[in-house]
Amino acid sequence: MEFMTSDQLHRLLLDNLNTAVLLIDQRLLIDYINPAAEALLQVGSVRLRGTAASDLFNDDETARQTLCEALAYGHPHTLRHEFLRGPGVESSQVDYTVTPISIDSGAWILMEMQPVGRILRINREEALLSVHDTSRSLIRGLAHEIKNPLGGIRGAAQLLAQEISESEINGETAELCQIITTETDRLRNLVDRLLGPSQLPTFTSINIHEVVEHVATLIEAEVQGQLVICRDYDPSIPELSADREQLIQAVLNVARNAMQALLEADLPERRLTLKSRIQRNFTIAGQHHKVLCRLDVIDTGPGISEDIKERIFFPMISGRSEGTGLGLTIAQSAINVHQGIIECDSEPGSTQFSIYLPIKV
Repeated sequence: MEFMTSDQLHRLLLDNLNTAVLLIDQRLLIDYINPAAEALLQVGSVRLRGTAASDLFNDDETARQTLCEALAYGHPHTLRHEFLRGPGVESSQVDYTVTPISIDSGAWILMEMQPVGRILRINREEALLSVHDTSRSLIRGLAHEIKNPLGGIRGAAQLLAQEISESEINGETAELCQIITTETDRLRNLVDRLLGPSQLPTFTSINIHEVVEHVATLIEAEVQGQLVICRDYDPSIPELSADREQLIQAVLNVARNAMQALLEADLPERRLTLKSRIQRNFTIAGQHHKVLCRLDVIDTGPGISEDIKERIFFPMISGRSEGTGLGLTIAQSAINVHQGIIECDSEPGSTQFSIYLPIKV
């Protein structure tokens, strides 16, 4: 059996931490960053090594002073809600702690960073999943209770229609009986949608872009050139283990919502973007995933009303007068079955739904 040296073991531990960690020398230059820090800063270690640690932050003067005091007095310091600097991270806030340490009689600083947005997102996501599970259980129970009398109403309407056809009752009465049957069928279909898929998912190896292209083709056939569909795919994304039909239904529900928002708005430009990327170090329902597929559905529509923004994944909540409010609920349920989640970020002119699906590595 081959044993690791102490340095190798420490490097292995640091490389596999979910917390972003940097090692800073006496000159306040970055000597080492772990993969979690690379993912957070969106910069590789080769570019960061030898650069000033304070340059990572918008308030570089405060960061420099904090690092100097940690070295001078030997006490750890923690700063909260500091903004990062750099491409792609301008709006990212972190809490970071600097701790002076001694390595081979030399003075070093260990910096640990926790993204504030990630913590808030996890808390919001856990609350959403909890409410979603509760409402889904209540709706399933209510749907079953509704479905039973609907069967009786439809059966009675059919018997009544048969008696009407055999008698000399006028046609208006037969028409009313037909309305009862039609509306009962409509309610039954609505209840079936509330109950969700009747079959267990069948997981197979699929290419996410084959699913997205299928959805894009359906949307293009529906809109007939009334909006532009842009594709921005990452071809390096490996295949997923997923139920193809449920995944198509989930992506289609999200994309169709975006399509309808664009078609109903008076806009100079109607653009729907389908974008795929690899997402690293992401937590869903308390479970950490090292690698995920992130599928973004982005539209240039008017955005989601503030009144319903926090409730759009709840059943019967819709921003459209003709909407049933079930599309996003069904989509979220289907993605949850795949241990994933759907998140939304919306403002006028840009609404983005992000579907996160774990990749088994």
